[in-house]
Amino acid sequence: MTRTLTALCSALLLAAPPAAAQGSSATAVPLTLAGAVTRALTTGTDITTARANLQKAQATLRAVRADPTSPITTLTQAEQDVAAQGAALDATKLSVTQTVVTQYLTAYETAQSVTLSAAQVALDERQLKIAQARLAARVATALDVSRAQNTLNSDRQDLANAQAQLPVLEASLSRSVNLPAGTNVVLTAPPAPPKLSVTLATLQSGLEKRLPTLVQAQNGAAFAALQVKLADNDYTPTRTLEDARTAAQNAQRSVDDGTRGATTQLRDAYRAAQDAQQRVPLAAEALANARTSLSTAQARLRAGTAAAVDVQAAQLQAQQAALGVTQAQGGVWRALAALGSASGIDLTGLAK
Repeated sequence: MTRTLTALCSALLLAAPPAAAQGSSATAVPLTLAGAVTRALTTGTDITTARANLQKAQATLRAVRADPTSPITTLTQAEQDVAAQGAALDATKLSVTQTVVTQYLTAYETAQSVTLSAAQVALDERQLKIAQARLAARVATALDVSRAQNTLNSDRQDLANAQAQLPVLEASLSRSVNLPAGTNVVLTAPPAPPKLSVTLATLQSGLEKRLPTLVQAQNGAAFAALQVKLADNDYTPTRTLEDARTAAQNAQRSVDDGTRGATTQLRDAYRAAQDAQQRVPLAAEALANARTSLSTAQARLRAGTAAAVDVQAAQLQAQQAALGVTQAQGGVWRALAALGSASGIDLTGLAK
């Protein structure tokens, strides 16, 4: 039974659109989830640009410090720029990690969906033949055959759609990891995601020093406070001091508003990560139940109390449940990557 189903799946996969067939002749590059992230962080355009910006800011700061005539405002701005560019580089790493994790998992899950859709089509074809045979035996109606045909046509379209999506998703991933156009990536199964072991309070601590938007807001507030200090004397016009104080108040409001927004986003991302982790054991339980049902169907087939199509249907349900586990684990990877971007701390263990 298993060999028959495998043969049907293989035949359907061989009937892929021309674009997929052309992709198979391209250079095959095996990728793991960790390898894809590492490659993107090593050669990606966004990372390269962020590193260059940090190096430029560091060079400017060295020059300003070496110049004894540099005013305090110029020195402060140079120091703040280094801090801002450093935070931007770290945030870019987390953003790139999130992008690659999402693209990798989406492409891998779509490939698994293609296999599952092919199995569904094979079952539909068998059920259509059964309906036609029952119609010929006058124990079914033409409506039963029409419904079976419609189900088959719908599932064939789903299969064709998944097959068409897959090369597009793989091409997007290839671009993110800086592979040549036309590269045929071969994705391996992602590992089990790490558990969320850090507390929300820990992630909230020091948030203003990690997120670029908050670092910039803090820099603006600090520079505005410096301007107030420099203007608070008896030789600077009162109007200048008042304007500086107003600017400082506005800058502090920006810090407070940005902090509230970032904290809310962090809490939401943390809740999503907790929810994603709780769904994995539920999916695993559904898979265990599906496998038990398959074993029961196979035993009934051997005992002569079930038909071969019943076993094929149970096999499909087990495949669906297995994909459910893969998707649940993928949901955890995605949630951890999103939480990393929201907190400024890598929680996937991939952004090295």
